[in-house]
Amino acid sequence: MSTKLPSRLVRLFAGLGLFGVSVALMVRADLGLASWDVLHQGLAERTGLPMGLLVNGVALLVLLLWIPLRQRPGVGTVANVALVGLALDATLALLPPVAPLAGRIGLLVAGVLLNGLATALYLGARLGPGPRDGLMTGLAARGLPLGPARTAIEVTVLAVGWLLGGVVGPGTLLYAIGIGPIVAWLVPRLTAPAPAAAPTGVTSPCPA
Repeated sequence: MSTKLPSRLVRLFAGLGLFGVSVALMVRADLGLASWDVLHQGLAERTGLPMGLLVNGVALLVLLLWIPLRQRPGVGTVANVALVGLALDATLALLPPVAPLAGRIGLLVAGVLLNGLATALYLGARLGPGPRDGLMTGLAARGLPLGPARTAIEVTVLAVGWLLGGVVGPGTLLYAIGIGPIVAWLVPRLTAPAPAAAPTGVTSPCPA
């Protein structure tokens, strides 16, 4: 395993914690969420369970879909299932609803930017993808075109979440448009360096 593992774990846990905080900011903005979070919020509305608990529960269910796809989770995958929802619920407990529209817009923009930073941090740790990302790559590895598959799944969870009572709005569009460029710009800058190749005749450490 890489000698940089402690640094990578810091990136991972910081990223996952900030990811939960970013979702909470967008929830309090009440201007629309990302597609999966519309589903989580809709389930919370219907069941009365904490949204963060449902984030973790849905992630676990998605992770089970990795089995027939023969995907192997990493440390980051398991940590994703456990930590994002905890950070989300903790932040919601501390952050009250905001009434003024200007404040809500500020929360939304901060949430999207922080979400991009968080995503780049946990992806840059190189310790395993999140359950939903792994589902996409697993489908692609089985020959299903990644673009159409991802679009179909995102639209489906968005529609189901909206029907359950999740909030769809301008924030949903802002997230869809903005998150890709933000992550694409940050990932190269926040990715942990790969372990150096071992000299010939020297056994290299086991990768993380």
